[in-house]
Amino acid sequence: MPDRSILLKNAEVINEGKQFNGDLIIENGRIEKILPGGYQEALNEERFNIIDIQDKLLMPGIIDDQVHFREPGLTHKADIFSESRAAVAGGITSFMEMPNTIPQTTTQQRLEEKFHLASEKSLANYSFYMGATNNNLNELMATDPKNVCGIKIFLGSSTGNMLVDDPGTLSQIFRDVRLPIAVHCEDEATIRANMEAAKTIYGENIPIHMHATIRSHDACEQSTRMAVGLALKYNTRLHLLHLSTAGEIELLENNSPLQEKQITAEVCVHHLWFSMDDYFRKGSRIKWNPAIKHESDRKALINGIKEGYIDVVATDHAPHTEQEKENKYGKCPSGAPMVQHALSTMLDLAQKENISYAKIVELMCHNPATCFNVRDRGFIREGYAADLVVIDPKKKLTVQQDNILYKCGWSPLEGTILNHSVLYTFVNGHIVYDHGKINEQYRGKALRFDR
Repeated sequence: MPDRSILLKNAEVINEGKQFNGDLIIENGRIEKILPGGYQEALNEERFNIIDIQDKLLMPGIIDDQVHFREPGLTHKADIFSESRAAVAGGITSFMEMPNTIPQTTTQQRLEEKFHLASEKSLANYSFYMGATNNNLNELMATDPKNVCGIKIFLGSSTGNMLVDDPGTLSQIFRDVRLPIAVHCEDEATIRANMEAAKTIYGENIPIHMHATIRSHDACEQSTRMAVGLALKYNTRLHLLHLSTAGEIELLENNSPLQEKQITAEVCVHHLWFSMDDYFRKGSRIKWNPAIKHESDRKALINGIKEGYIDVVATDHAPHTEQEKENKYGKCPSGAPMVQHALSTMLDLAQKENISYAKIVELMCHNPATCFNVRDRGFIREGYAADLVVIDPKKKLTVQQDNILYKCGWSPLEGTILNHSVLYTFVNGHIVYDHGKINEQYRGKALRFDR
């Protein structure tokens, strides 16, 4: 990319609850000037690389606080390069990746190895969760809060089976760890009992729609209630991942400013887009943990967004091969890829559900930065890193095999026509995605946290 500053002209800026037309100057990877009403001086074309975006939407780059990029150990499904490439094509400029790889990210050495991999391979900015186990408290306590996004606890088993179920260990983690603790909440005993009941009826041929019955409302709500109770007892900074039920919303509050909330909550794109009826069309392609549930739950999650109970929208991007997803229920892994189309999907959802664009930017850009204390990102502010995305709200995109960038080669959204398309993605001021062309040579930076 040229060394000249970039002048973005005629942008429809969406940022911090406002929408206005103006220009923006990027200098040395950062936002130098925000100019409502436009650049008033005579244009110096020797100084500027001028990009006229012609009244398209300009927003901060998306910060996705929950992805599974499968490296190391599961690179037949995905890897940091392939999935970060898909992410920037979808306007995601920063990601926080989960620890259930092979080997699991449960020691400082393995954590450092992941950061090294990302420095060599990731097109987007990155951080990684340290994974909790029943016996690695010392490793958790050694985690640097300024360089690591948080601690991940699986309170229900999922891909990789990193279940933490020892009550004494959980109490110690919630009491002693001073990083944000992000939790996957599903009660394991409830799930096992439901699975045995399903096997009694169906044997090994459990239909996919039973997933919502096996990984039930009660399993989610019981586990979430327990996590909230521990956090309140020990004054823990808790982040609830991928809520999926109406009942979980009732455990949250919406009266405090986000920066003062002790307990924050995330919902994922698929729990807002799909519901039970879609199992009969999509089958195992929408098998996630926690399960997609009823239409009433989907509506409750959307209302939770509108009313301020839900703080963050993320993807839980979790690819598997098509062959793996074709297995019978008991052997079919949960998870699906989402990063390439998550922003476009949420902007379409906003139109359908009478949610403002500004609210989507809040949920996917501002709030992840605030929840995790991300330094100088998530907002369009002078002096902040120039992580930006330009959206055409009138350019349709049909999700299909020939435009899917995931290593696994499929999407649960195949056949969907989306009305919002990403035109440009800037990472640290570099144009990494430009109308379908990707700068595969660029490498993102490790996120830093003001804690």
